[in-house]
Amino acid sequence: MFYRPEDGHGLPHNPFNAIVTPRPIGWISTRDAQGRDNLAPYSFFNAVAYTPPQVMFASTGSKPDRGDTKDSVAQIRETGVFCVNTVSYDLRDVMNQSSGPWDAHDDEFARAGLEKAQCETIDCPRVVAAPASLECRMTQVVQLEGKSNFLVLGVVTGVHIREEFLHEGRFDLTRVQPLTRLGYRDYGVIRELFELRRPGE
Repeated sequence: MFYRPEDGHGLPHNPFNAIVTPRPIGWISTRDAQGRDNLAPYSFFNAVAYTPPQVMFASTGSKPDRGDTKDSVAQIRETGVFCVNTVSYDLRDVMNQSSGPWDAHDDEFARAGLEKAQCETIDCPRVVAAPASLECRMTQVVQLEGKSNFLVLGVVTGVHIREEFLHEGRFDLTRVQPLTRLGYRDYGVIRELFELRRPGE
């Protein structure tokens, strides 16, 4: 089949979300200027540069109590910082709990029963149970095409790694078992790895 997005796809569910997969999940924690914390997962997330290390996530849609966006972007606009927490398979249910349409000032850490800790380089909470957390200073918030679509870019200012996920000098993904977002309501978990050497290495 072929379709133009502006004309619609004619299927029961939008295939676009299932075509660009798997996607890593950025579990974004923020704190507003009044000290209220927020936590929400985003599957439009990735690393974008090594030196300095930089990441991005995109927020789509809005909430009635946040105007043109959602809680995460609203708080990042206020403070200029955020933290990316990685999601392992064993955190799938609490991650999902934090994705609900909660009120702007609800604390998703409390709703999901998650322990939080203070970041080292920014005024922001992080998820203690996350295999790794990236403290970030926002560099740009870019409005994308379409209503309430925003791209948030940040430079990493601090990295937390739980010791049990380090093995022989590597962040051991077989121990982490990262959760990935697929299409529709589907998720995947990475349990099997293999190596490929680039030509010339």
